Amino acid sequence: MLKKIVTKELRDWKYYIGIILGCIISGAGLGLFLVPNSIASGGVTGAAVVINNFIPLAVGKMSILLNIPIFVVCIIVLGSSFGFKSFFATIFLGFTIDYFVCFPIPTHDIFLSSVYGGLLVGLGLGIVIKNNATTGGTDLIAKIFHKIFPFISLGQILLIVDSLVILSAIIVFKSVEIGLYAAISLYITTMVIDAVLLGIDFARAVYIVSDKSDEISKSILEKLDRGVTGLHGKGMFTGTDKTVLLCVIRKRDIHRLKSLVKSIDSNAFVFLSEVREVFGEGFTPHE
Repeated sequence: MLKKIVTKELRDWKYYIGIILGCIISGAGLGLFLVPNSIASGGVTGAAVVINNFIPLAVGKMSILLNIPIFVVCIIVLGSSFGFKSFFATIFLGFTIDYFVCFPIPTHDIFLSSVYGGLLVGLGLGIVIKNNATTGGTDLIAKIFHKIFPFISLGQILLIVDSLVILSAIIVFKSVEIGLYAAISLYITTMVIDAVLLGIDFARAVYIVSDKSDEISKSILEKLDRGVTGLHGKGMFTGTDKTVLLCVIRKRDIHRLKSLVKSIDSNAFVFLSEVREVFGEGFTPHE
């Protein structure tokens, strides 16, 4: 059994390169910016920052110790499906944090530290997650509680846990500002993780309702070189059948499309919605 696990992990060596890179980047964000300025931006590492105020143990090693019982409970409740990669990432990140803490602090400005720390942590964690791993902590806690209380979403549990960590930092360090900066850092981290996983070049889905749908669709196909799909619709006020045009375009083409539609039918009803991932011709190839 152990031989099979080792063989499988060795085949995934490319993932480990990504995990190591992600942990180094996250470790730099934590060790250079967040930890030295006592910014506990949620998670087990944030809890370690708070506990470090009472127990003089390095934050990285403390986060490893805090994660061990979480992993044990996770195995009991969820099984070992979270994988060896996550365990490796958790241990490696802990030591990486302590390594970077030894470096000179780039800035003592708490706002800059919260911004750049959150940016680096988000970038690193995004890379780790993209390589089929996690760094333990609150995401495993969320999965455990979600298993026990399925009526509470993972997002809600994460928000509760991270909020409790930030609240504890406010109480321990007796500073509301520390908590506010931690919240900023946590928000930036979350946004950057999404950007790494989903990409930053978000597309837009455009829906167009017009009596001149044929003319508009032809113009989009010829001038924007984008595909258009006609959906059957019915105006409930007038009772007449209509063709609703659906077109997915990149952000840079939005102004051209709106101008094109306006030039053909200034009374057209147009609305846009954000699209995070698009696979197919003209966009990202299918994975």
